[in-house]
Amino acid sequence: MLKVLFIGLVWPEPTSSAAGWRILHLVRLFSEYYEVHFASAAAAGPYSFDMGSIGVISHSIQLNDSSFDDFIKDLNPHIVVFDRFMIEEQYSWRVAEQCPDAIRILDTEDLHFVRLARQEAFKKKQKINYRTDVAKREIASILRSDLSLIISQDEMRLLTNDFMVPNERLFFLPFQEEKLTQVHELSLPSFEQRKHFVFIGNFIHEPNWRTVEVLKYKIWPDIRKREGQAELHVFGAYASEKVFQLHKPKEGFFIKGRAEDARETVAQYKVLLAPIPFGAGAKGKLVDAMYAGTPSMSSTIGAESMLSGSEWAGFIADDTDSFVANTLRLYRDKSLWEEKQEVGFRIFNDLYADNSYSQEFIAKLQALQADLRSFRNRNFFADILMYQSFQSTKYMSLWIETKNKTKPSSIPDHP
Repeated sequence: MLKVLFIGLVWPEPTSSAAGWRILHLVRLFSEYYEVHFASAAAAGPYSFDMGSIGVISHSIQLNDSSFDDFIKDLNPHIVVFDRFMIEEQYSWRVAEQCPDAIRILDTEDLHFVRLARQEAFKKKQKINYRTDVAKREIASILRSDLSLIISQDEMRLLTNDFMVPNERLFFLPFQEEKLTQVHELSLPSFEQRKHFVFIGNFIHEPNWRTVEVLKYKIWPDIRKREGQAELHVFGAYASEKVFQLHKPKEGFFIKGRAEDARETVAQYKVLLAPIPFGAGAKGKLVDAMYAGTPSMSSTIGAESMLSGSEWAGFIADDTDSFVANTLRLYRDKSLWEEKQEVGFRIFNDLYADNSYSQEFIAKLQALQADLRSFRNRNFFADILMYQSFQSTKYMSLWIETKNKTKPSSIPDHP
């Protein structure tokens, strides 16, 4: 049976972040066709997913260590998936040396350079500049890889139109879900059974922290004035002390910490609030809200690439007054709330439960396996990037390995 190796920055935590949820979707997809292995240099945590429970073989590897060369050569995978461009930078040259015929796939999660450029523009209140050093690194990683998985159509257009990345090097693969059925929809709490507002997001992720700040200081005070009994419950893994300092029950603002089941949690609330000021890719919290039948208020960046035509499962607003006014409409008007809930179900099924993307992806892999040499010959830029940038990456890694293995000599005390 053909083998696939995932190399992760961390062990997936699907209950903590959309990134962990996304990589687990990919692992499950590959498991239908291949023998799947997962490796990481990070230590597993208490919330790491048990890969063995779905038949995936786990491996602990070391960073900047030639033991990986022996490992990858012995495993001899047919496909290697790098989880984020930083992992591709660290390990791709070793994979290329030891397993030159293995297809190298980069899962971008979202485009890091897009998110960081927007973050910088938000902090400095300036125009977004995507042409950064991180962009050079990430796009170089995309060009070196045989295929890169993109989660957002907007990011596909940015790469192909603005950065002239060949379309054949990219594959649009959104979240892959099971279709929502009428049975599922009818099982959810009704408008009358729900109350209050919710936000959810992993606090290691900077956009989530900034969103909570926007909610606390700009959005929530106005909502609370007009809906005096309402509460906002903020959930998220890895909340720090600065997050918990925002916990103000008298103001109806509650920091709840980790949610054991994001979708089950969100389904208890009337409206999800997500005035996301910057970010990239598809937002897992908004997909969760659609699944849970919870209409959402979002910013333009939050809902980017997630609309079905012009339809949204709630409202989109970037100014405080419009955001608050439409939030209260959703919260109070049952017929409007139910209409937007139905839109969410449609978007979920249209964008995230279309199995044709998975089928096309597997077909693309099979075509690559059949004609990999010809495919790579059409991409000489990848060879140039592999040669030039990886010479420095390779020798830096080897230098770090040597340094780590060399014990410092003892220095005698001064007399």
